[in-house]
Amino acid sequence: MLAAVVALIDYGAGNVHSVFKALRFVGADVRRVQGPEELAPARAAVLPGVGAFDDCLNALHRQQLVPAIREFIASGRPFLGICVGYQALFEASDEFQSRAPGLGLFRGRVIRFPDQPGLKVPQIGWNRLEIVRPDCPLYAGIPNGSHVYFVHSYHPDPQDESIVATWTDYGRRFASSVWRDNVFATQFHPEKSQEVGLRILRNFVGLA
Repeated sequence: MLAAVVALIDYGAGNVHSVFKALRFVGADVRRVQGPEELAPARAAVLPGVGAFDDCLNALHRQQLVPAIREFIASGRPFLGICVGYQALFEASDEFQSRAPGLGLFRGRVIRFPDQPGLKVPQIGWNRLEIVRPDCPLYAGIPNGSHVYFVHSYHPDPQDESIVATWTDYGRRFASSVWRDNVFATQFHPEKSQEVGLRILRNFVGLA
């Protein structure tokens, strides 16, 4: 059986290599793509990301990937956003008074954790998932309350809570992942979340 071809969108994000290795480990035929013509033939696609929202969106525009990503998602093929790649799917971000519009696939803004006594921002480390959509294919075989790895100061605030697949508490409850149709996105890093994260990536690759 041939491995599914998964396009890893490479716009210079710092975690591209670790996501590449994790996807290969779970059996995907991973291809780094930097232009729209490379994305078109893939069976599934992953948009990774660390760093700033504006940097991500500006790079995607420079590489003419924004229309290609929208077309890919509209085709019904599985698509996964990770960290800033998750945030990019929303309309806008408050980070650094961002001026770059998001992809606008989901309604809502990316907001910062509030300053609270005893709460360090960014959140760096392990935190638990409250799985509220156990029917989400990403979480097949994942126990509720599993821990995954986060590195972030900002998170999306979806206007439509029906898309939320998991909540996580860090001073307040936030949407740590979403799911709608063929689109999945996580604020946490599956590629850094050991066995749980690898199972999530394996589940995603299996959809392709």
